[in-house]
Amino acid sequence: MEVIIRPNAQDAADLTARVIAADLRARPELVLGLATGRTMESVYANLVRLHRDEQLDFSRCRTFNLDEYVGLPADHPNSYRHYMNNQLFSKVNIDPANTHLPDGTAADLEVECKKYEWYIVQCGGIGLQLLGIGRDGHMGFNEPLSAFRSRTRLKALSPVTRAENASQFPRPEDVPHRAITMGVATILDSRRAVLLATGADKAEIVAQAVEGPMTSMISASALQLHPRCIVVLDEAAAGGLKQMEFYRWIFESEPEWAEFRSAKPSP
Repeated sequence: MEVIIRPNAQDAADLTARVIAADLRARPELVLGLATGRTMESVYANLVRLHRDEQLDFSRCRTFNLDEYVGLPADHPNSYRHYMNNQLFSKVNIDPANTHLPDGTAADLEVECKKYEWYIVQCGGIGLQLLGIGRDGHMGFNEPLSAFRSRTRLKALSPVTRAENASQFPRPEDVPHRAITMGVATILDSRRAVLLATGADKAEIVAQAVEGPMTSMISASALQLHPRCIVVLDEAAAGGLKQMEFYRWIFESEPEWAEFRSAKPSP
């Protein structure tokens, strides 16, 4: 695991987008694992800008989102399909047929979970997985006590998660109680993982996930097992870490980060 600390949330999102763009340019047929939420909006805005200004090409890539609410159709304004269409897919040259999310309205949700997991494998697995982290340490909807060997499945959402997502719905009671999510093992199978977290409210849980013990109570702590994971933070989200100076030295010194050190942040 490598931790990169940027001065502010905008710079953190910009670097995250440039990491994704570098992988996509190196492998135009990259399979991207995507996340949703307010933190990701700046990442997608940067990717749209890179597509527009630097001809970043999405025409051959495929995407799989981490999760989808149960019971919300694709055209529902709070569905993650609607979010992805609005934030990214409609603004770049990606083939809609190559964008995949679980179907939260499937007649047989268990079959839908197995089919989604199977199709990820058929596409060669996730090349780069973008992740956020919830205030209770979940990634995707892998709530506390999610097994590290778990695969795509149905999950009941915790009160903490539902409260965290309530601002996106007309009323708190409208937040669905269940979702389909990629499992922890599915995420760990990705060839590269990039977790983005910003804001002081994430500092404590980030420190636990990055520097604390691995525990199923904090599913993001499983990323300590990932062979190629990057955690991108702003100063506020990094506030609880004990080894901040070491993490800064890695970013400022290692050759692999040279092109990202010299890149100008987006305007």
